[in-house]
Amino acid sequence: MTREGLTACIDAGAGAVVAKSVNESAAARRQLDIADYAFVSGDRQVRPAGSARRDDGLLNRSGLAQVDLDDWLGVLAAAVEHGAARRCPVIGSITLGDATAAARIGHAMAGVVPAVELNIGAPHGREARAVRQLTEADAVHDAVRLVRATVDVPLFVKLPGQASDVVALAHAARSAGADAVGLVGRYPGFLPDLDGGAVLGSWGAWGSPACLPMSLYWVSKARLALGADVPLIGTNGARTATDVLRFLASGARAVEVVTALWVEGPAVLAELVAGAGAYLAARDGGVDGFVGSALAGAREYADIPPARSPAWLPYLACGPESSGR
Repeated sequence: MTREGLTACIDAGAGAVVAKSVNESAAARRQLDIADYAFVSGDRQVRPAGSARRDDGLLNRSGLAQVDLDDWLGVLAAAVEHGAARRCPVIGSITLGDATAAARIGHAMAGVVPAVELNIGAPHGREARAVRQLTEADAVHDAVRLVRATVDVPLFVKLPGQASDVVALAHAARSAGADAVGLVGRYPGFLPDLDGGAVLGSWGAWGSPACLPMSLYWVSKARLALGADVPLIGTNGARTATDVLRFLASGARAVEVVTALWVEGPAVLAELVAGAGAYLAARDGGVDGFVGSALAGAREYADIPPARSPAWLPYLACGPESSGR
């Protein structure tokens, strides 16, 4: 959200940095004034401020960068210059409000940054009128088409996980001109406070390591549907180098990391890059051979032969002995 934050991530070894999203709405900027955050442990306990751990879930309200577009473009320009010297592209981001306004902002950004992200997957769109979350293919196509017409640099489209068919949204984004697709945004969330009320005092956006298999589901399905030539960006659930590798094995060519960065700072990026790099260096085929490799062993349900004995028996709480077998 700041020049200092962007350059710190660049210096830590990020392959690319996506800046905080903006849009045309003053209401979306004011929304940052009511932002609140709750880090939630694995047993669903809210941690005191300052005690969050990397594997916690995050429930939050958030808003957009509270700067005018011209000022924000200046921040991006400085970060782009810093990143260029370190071969780290800085990507501008727009959270969708009005599609025509997004196209105007995208055109301005394209004069500064080497790529633009159109985020149509922000879960806050279900609670705040200042941003929109698109979950229908026709709406995705129309919004992407408008922005694509004004943006002459690569356009990435970030999709929601909260849709009946995310792959259909990916097809729509691609057919409208998206160069790459990000899968998937965080989910709407709600957590009661049993002493009264709700954590945050509202609904919010939820992400956690437990979301990883859901994110990988849509990444892998999109890889199969769109083909290996379509770059996919994985997000929502990556906290460790192993998580990053699982995104790659599912078909992603890049992985976004957010919550781990919040909790441990930019140094965590170097750890993830080193860990994933060491694993890939020890394998034949390198990164290209690893991306999508998990799909070779994945079958449709109809193609799986019956088990010789019920697979669920060992997982019963009572054990197979008491089941009469």
